Amino acid sequence: MATITISLPESLRVFIEEQVGREGFGTVSEYLRALVREEQKRKAQARLEALLLEGLQSNASEMTPEDWSEIRAEVRRRSAQRKSAGK
Repeated sequence: MATITISLPESLRVFIEEQVGREGFGTVSEYLRALVREEQKRKAQARLEALLLEGLQSNASEMTPEDWSEIRAEVRRRSAQRKSAGK
């Protein structure tokens, strides 16, 4: 695991140490890792929501029988590739 050193004003250090105790974290590192993970999840959720909105606002067209045939053919092609790669 990599180490990062940061400088904080005393008031932030005290706040973080209080949160570690209150939230049940064993160390300051555990607390900060949890904060970073939460931010990663928040950004991933925001990206997903943006993509969903983009999809909803796009000019979609109804799937045709030809579209479905192309999808089936592509699935068969990929399946055959996996089977031959597994041999």
